Amino acid sequence: MDTKAFKRSLQHSDNYNRKGFGHQAEVATQLQSEFQSNLIQEIRDRNYTIKRGNVTIQLAQAFGFCWGVERAVAMAYETRQHFPTEHIWITNEIIHNPSVNKRMQEMQVQFIPVIDKLKDFSVVNSGDVVILPAFGASVQEMQILHDKGCQIVDTTCPWVSKVWNTVEKHKKGDYTSIIHGKYKHEETVATSSFAGKYLIVLNIKEAEYVINYILNGGDREEFLAKFSKACSAGFDPDQDLQRVGIANQTTMLKGETEQIGKMLEHTMMQKYGPTALNQHFQNFNTICDATQERQDAMLGLVEENVDLIIVIGGFNSSNTTQLQQIAFDRGIPSYHIDCGERIQSINNIEHRQLTGELVITENWLPAGEIKVGVTSGASTPDKVVEDIIEKIFALKAIASVV
Repeated sequence: MDTKAFKRSLQHSDNYNRKGFGHQAEVATQLQSEFQSNLIQEIRDRNYTIKRGNVTIQLAQAFGFCWGVERAVAMAYETRQHFPTEHIWITNEIIHNPSVNKRMQEMQVQFIPVIDKLKDFSVVNSGDVVILPAFGASVQEMQILHDKGCQIVDTTCPWVSKVWNTVEKHKKGDYTSIIHGKYKHEETVATSSFAGKYLIVLNIKEAEYVINYILNGGDREEFLAKFSKACSAGFDPDQDLQRVGIANQTTMLKGETEQIGKMLEHTMMQKYGPTALNQHFQNFNTICDATQERQDAMLGLVEENVDLIIVIGGFNSSNTTQLQQIAFDRGIPSYHIDCGERIQSINNIEHRQLTGELVITENWLPAGEIKVGVTSGASTPDKVVEDIIEKIFALKAIASVV
C-alpha cells in the first residue's frame, strides 16, 4: 500500500476530522473542573515547593499533561458533545491513564473489543464515530474504518505524526527504519505500519547486537529469531542493514535514542567511510519536546536531596516508566503508582517496579522530617497528583499526632 497517498486521501475525506468541532470553550471549562487542581497551581506558584507539618513536597518543574495529551482528551470530549447520540468507539486507550480512560467509558465511548489478541472491528457499523487515540492507529486500522464509512476523529499527537513522516522518508530512500521503542506499544505498532523495512530495538544492548551484526556479520537465523516480533515481513539482516535511518517511539529516553543514533552513525561511517555516510545513514530529530522536558525536570529533581520520589502515571505509560528509570539509576527510593488508592497506609504502598511487577513495600514513608519528590507522566491529570500529595500530608499528620 502507498501509505502516504492513503493518508493524504483520508485527510481529504468528509468523514475525517483532526481539528475538533468548535466546542473548545465548553470543553475547556469541563476539563478544568475534572482534571486541574488548585493545590498543584499553588505549588507551581511557590517555586514548585510546599511544606505542611514535617513534609516538604518538591515537584518536578515539568510534569503531567502535555499539550498532545490535553489536545487528544479535549477532542474526545468535543466528539461526544458533537455526536450526542451516535455510537462512539476508540481504537485504544485515549492516553495511558486509568482515571481518564474510566471517564471515557462513563461518557459511553467504547473500546474496540479484543478477541484472541486481535481487535474485532465487526462491532463497528457505517456511520459510527471512531476516535484514534493520541498514540495513533495503524494504517491498516485506518483503512478498515475508512472502508466501513465511519466518522474518524484523529487525535494523534503531532509529534507522533512527525515520526510517521520520518519513516516515510526512509521508505522513499530505501532505508531501513531502525525504531527505538517497544514493539508491542500502540505508538510503535502505528509507526511501523507506515514504514517500509523496519527493525525495532528496545535499548542500547539490542542496538549493540545489531551494530555487531552490521560490522562483523553473524548467525542470520539467531538474528531473525531474536527480532521475530520486531521486524518487517521478509526482513533480511544481510541486505536490509546496509542503509538505515533512525526513528523512535516518542516516549523513550531522549539520551538513549540519541546514543543509539550516534552509535549507528559511527558504525556506518566505519563500514562505508565518511564520504559515503549519507548514502547509508539518515537521522531526523523525532524526540518529543514534552517527553524531553519531563525527563530533564526529573534529572533536576533527583539532585534535590529528596528522601524518596513518587512517580505518578498509568502502569502501561512508557514515558512514566522512563521517569522512574532515572530515579532508579540514581539509587533513590521511588514508587510508580497510578492513583492514590495505591497508598494503602503509612506502612504499605502498592507500586509497579521497572520489571512490570506489582509489589507492596512496607515502611515506605520515613518517620520524622522528610522531603518527597513528586513527578508525573505526560498522561496524568493534576487532580490525580493532588490526591496523592494530600494523602501523604494526611498520613504524616496522623503519624505525628500518634
